[in-house]
Amino acid sequence: MFKEKDIEQFRIMGIEVKEIEEQILNFKKGFPYLEITKAATIGNGIIQLNDGLINDFIQRYHACAVDSTIIKFVPASGAASRMFKTLYEYSEKLKASKNNIEDLMNMCGEQSLNRFISELKNFAFYTDLENIVAKRSEGVKKLIETGDYATIIDTLLSGNGLNYSNLPKGLLAFHRYDDEIRTSFDEHLVEGANYAMSKDRQVNIHFTVSPEHLENFKIRLTEVQDKFEKRYKVKYNITFSLQKPSTDTIAVDMQNAPFRKSDGAILFRPGGHGALLENLNDLQGDIIFIKNIDNIAPDKIKEPTITYKKALSGILIAYRDKIFNYLKKLEIPVNYIHETLINEIFEFLQKDLCILPPQHLHSKTKEEKVVYILTKLNRPIRVCGMVKNECEPGGGPFWGKNSDGTVSLQIVESSQIDLKNPQQADFFINASHFNPVDIVCSIYDERGNKFGLRHHRDSKTGFISKKSFDGRDLNAQELPG
Repeated sequence: MFKEKDIEQFRIMGIEVKEIEEQILNFKKGFPYLEITKAATIGNGIIQLNDGLINDFIQRYHACAVDSTIIKFVPASGAASRMFKTLYEYSEKLKASKNNIEDLMNMCGEQSLNRFISELKNFAFYTDLENIVAKRSEGVKKLIETGDYATIIDTLLSGNGLNYSNLPKGLLAFHRYDDEIRTSFDEHLVEGANYAMSKDRQVNIHFTVSPEHLENFKIRLTEVQDKFEKRYKVKYNITFSLQKPSTDTIAVDMQNAPFRKSDGAILFRPGGHGALLENLNDLQGDIIFIKNIDNIAPDKIKEPTITYKKALSGILIAYRDKIFNYLKKLEIPVNYIHETLINEIFEFLQKDLCILPPQHLHSKTKEEKVVYILTKLNRPIRVCGMVKNECEPGGGPFWGKNSDGTVSLQIVESSQIDLKNPQQADFFINASHFNPVDIVCSIYDERGNKFGLRHHRDSKTGFISKKSFDGRDLNAQELPG
């Protein structure tokens, strides 16, 4: 299947042949659906905090932060193109209708296009758009009056305008204030100064970016860093990384053979969010906040975000302390471990960590029970913030069956669920909460050793999607997170 030059390509990328063969096998066999037993709800997998608990957890976070290295981790390689999908469609239809606005309305429907035009002045990019248009014509207002929407859309998206179709989400004008326009990259600097500050008022933020946009992110940092450091009286330590080639996954054609480009080389594609485990694993932080680049609020509603971020971290610290305490108690010879402690830990696993052990475990020996407990406690910890489900696409919290016979609380993507199964579809559709990718995690064990995050992912939870390259269909594979 592989030629000598293929093997050399794999070597340069840092991928072993065995791993690629396993990926191709995944294409052929497919990934198994995860069987969910129910959706997580408040009191049954989801913790709802009252004011007293929020304050307690925030105090715990502040006490721990004094001697901890805190890092804010922001996946920022996402392209903005999907945000403007509808405008792309309008642009193509405008060309087909030769800029006849009446024909366009008939083809597209009036409501969505009219809303975009009527709300244009409220977008953060409006001033930049107006400045460019004013150099070439009488301004955006005149273009709207004459129905020249094509010029507005072209100026926004194309390279002879704002070039938004080729920029990452992090570098778009995102929020407008009285005295400044902020990108989402800027907003993460602001947010980080409000809750992710380590000792000596240092704010550590790490962004994962695409290679072609790295320099532009660095330029933006030089434009705003000094301003925000003075405003919030902090010192930023901003670092960047690229998604590693070794985390790319092979693409295959419709016959599940390696997809080859015109030059004969095998095509590899970015492996999705699961690939970022490698970037996350490289960080040296005691407490790591994770939040997507576009999951960011303006100042007027930022205060609840800051409050709950600190509270989430306090929860993490409370659970971590308890887990470390149990692990320390289990360091003695098994014969000296009392059944009372084992039963107490089992109750903690079920009630607090939401892990239901297999039924047959109760008949096992003490040694076997301790081994099981250690496999569940001695691993990375994450606490995920949830919001009410408002029919957003993406994952949510569910109770799911694992390959080892346990049932545990998991963040599950829709692609992992057999939606053709009426019961599974009902669980998914009627779920009460949604996962907005708002996470705080710990990646060190109780002895201060870093976990290898890649070893703690479930390799059976990836998924396959159809893509295209040079007009040819292909199948791509995304890694589990």
